[in-house]
Amino acid sequence: MIQINLTDTGVHAELARLVNAFDNPQPALKSIGELVVEFTKTRFEVSQDPYGKPWAPNTDTTLRRMLHGNAKNFTKVKGRLSARGQLALSSKKPLIGESKSLSTQFAWRLVGDGVEIRSTMIYAAMQQFGGKKADFPNLWGDIPARPFFPDAARGLPTGLAHRIHQVLADYIAGA
Repeated sequence: MIQINLTDTGVHAELARLVNAFDNPQPALKSIGELVVEFTKTRFEVSQDPYGKPWAPNTDTTLRRMLHGNAKNFTKVKGRLSARGQLALSSKKPLIGESKSLSTQFAWRLVGDGVEIRSTMIYAAMQQFGGKKADFPNLWGDIPARPFFPDAARGLPTGLAHRIHQVLADYIAGA
């Protein structure tokens, strides 16, 4: 008969910490929530969906509304586009309005054993999925989809998935 006796040299405490880490994933989930919010904000900086596809450009209607929203975009004498107006026109990114609220108002929250990321802006879904003027008479035209959240059917973008895996690996290693 073979008999093995183990004397606890700290392994039990390490295993208990690791088990506790799995029982309480909240710190890792909070880090993931913050990571995904920051990733989402970068979509607005680069005007691309989460997978790198450029967003549809602004329509002429959007650009005209933006220009006519400020009298300084036109010269006083002949009503032509001013230097300020030209700069505003050339730097206007899709989904970046005057308040920049859509590009900055995101929140995350823990839901069960997961984390939920959402926009706090009521019109975010219209921008994420697009819409037709016929379905929403108050629109001034069709709105193309310009997704800023990952698509559940496509899964996480590769770069974001790697960063989330790293957060999890660091969390486990720290446990």
